Amino acid sequence: MEIDIMVDFEDYFPSMMVRLGAEGFIGELCNGFRLLMDCERGLITFESLKRNSVIVGLNDMGDDEIVCMLSEGTWMEMGHWTRLNFVFSCLG
Repeated sequence: MEIDIMVDFEDYFPSMMVRLGAEGFIGELCNGFRLLMDCERGLITFESLKRNSVIVGLNDMGDDEIVCMLSEGTWMEMGHWTRLNFVFSCLG
C-alpha cells in the first residue's frame, strides 16, 4: 500500500533573520536550545528532548524520531547536542 502524504512546509528563518537581525536570530535559536536542554547538564539529551518537545508542540514524537533528530550532524557519537551543535544544525 502506497501512502502519499504531502507536507506543506514554510521556512520562516529568512524572514526571522530580516526582522531580528543576525544577532537577534542567533539569540532566538539559543532560546530554543534552552527550551529543549537538560538544565542540570546544559545539553540537549535524548531524555530532555523527549520531555521538553511537548513544549514546542511535538508531543507525538516517538523514540525513533527523537533518536533520528539527535543523530543529525556529526556529534551523534556524543549522544547529546551542545548549544553550538544545535545552532549549527538549525542553520545547516
